[in-house]
Amino acid sequence: MKHTRIQPGPGQESVWDYPRPPRVEKTGERVVVRLGGEIVADTTAALRVLETSHPPVYYLPASAFAVGALSAAPGASLCEFKGAANYYDVTGGRVTARRAAWGYRKPWPGFEELEAHVAVYPGAMDSCEVAGETVTAQEGDFYGGWITSRIVGPFKGAPGTLGW
Repeated sequence: MKHTRIQPGPGQESVWDYPRPPRVEKTGERVVVRLGGEIVADTTAALRVLETSHPPVYYLPASAFAVGALSAAPGASLCEFKGAANYYDVTGGRVTARRAAWGYRKPWPGFEELEAHVAVYPGAMDSCEVAGETVTAQEGDFYGGWITSRIVGPFKGAPGTLGW
């Protein structure tokens, strides 16, 4: 499957201008995560991880999550850049989203800022917002990117995009 870079408009970013290896950057935008009709996380101290062809993944300080919202889940995975990921169940209201969040207890060099931060799969939540805008989840069930009107693709993650 061929992809054609979408030209960003004013105030937009193209994921094809993001670096590889990825970059971590701070954002002061308000990030809100809801599940089970409750706010499970709310912060203005999130980090964005930007990687070629991927929508940004937002990592929130673990301290931004409501008490009891995160619980350790089984399993692990390995990112070639960030290291070994551990998983969490996310609970809000009477809803628990299994393995819907992940983080890096000991991120590899260059990604130390991600320690004590947690990312969520937006498609597993009621909603995720950045600066008041509800995000759309990246297609597929692996990458966990957050799509807003401020980024353009095409985005990796859908069937047929693995080789991008």
